[in-house]
Amino acid sequence: MLEHLNRALEHIEEHLDRQIDVAELARIAVTSEYHFRRMFSALAGIPLSEYIRRRRLTVAGAEVLAGERTLLDVAVRYGYTSGEAFARAFRAVHGIGPGEARRTGAALCSQPRMSFRLVVEGISSMQYRVVEKDEFRIVGRKARVPLVHQGVNPAIAEFVKGLGQETVQRITALSDGEPGGILAVSDDLDPSRAEGTELDYWHGVVSSADVPEDLEALTVPAGTWAVFESSGPFPQALQFLWRDVFTQWFPSNPYRSRPGPEILRVRVLHEGRADAELWIPVERESDR
Repeated sequence: MLEHLNRALEHIEEHLDRQIDVAELARIAVTSEYHFRRMFSALAGIPLSEYIRRRRLTVAGAEVLAGERTLLDVAVRYGYTSGEAFARAFRAVHGIGPGEARRTGAALCSQPRMSFRLVVEGISSMQYRVVEKDEFRIVGRKARVPLVHQGVNPAIAEFVKGLGQETVQRITALSDGEPGGILAVSDDLDPSRAEGTELDYWHGVVSSADVPEDLEALTVPAGTWAVFESSGPFPQALQFLWRDVFTQWFPSNPYRSRPGPEILRVRVLHEGRADAELWIPVERESDR
């Protein structure tokens, strides 16, 4: 998997001055476009579109300083339709406009070329199983919240706090399927997975019961799920579980992620430890 991803990175480098088709990158990586975006974001720490933008402006910056082309020629070469658009993008990355950078020979920022390799660090423990599951429903309350990559998500914390104990107890009582109990469900995420983009956060349960008027339901189609179990210090083990799935498990197994909600169940134990179970929708990589 990593070998194919690195070939896709080479393709990016060879086409920085041309249009880059994400579908073609996914074909080179021998996976789906959806999974390619997910894997790249997890491994690189930034969205694919942001990496391409930074690399283009890094190379464009070198050409600006070289002075062999006009600024408009450099702008057009790297996909900008006007000098003004190029100047805005250039300043956002380098902190200075291209004209001033050329006049003063300013030091510019640089996005290094990336390559991926697998370094297995592991967490205290992580086990997995693959489950085929029929269509089911999530019943509970939802909110549209911004994506936060690390630490507590204030919007989610405020939303859950605002539900009240009585509502949470009523939702919990509706649980009659797996995974059982109260769940944190993330759905309808932006493909880029960029910090600050929005998602639907559900605080609910798997239930086949009639949906009370003050609650909502999310129907989840039948499909395959990879279920990961983790036990360790809270919240560290929980925070790194998702990262380890995408940076360690997917590159080593014949599966790729597919569109669908991600489901997390957490049980806080004593002495600052917790058990976590993460359900990720997957499909087999047919081309491996």
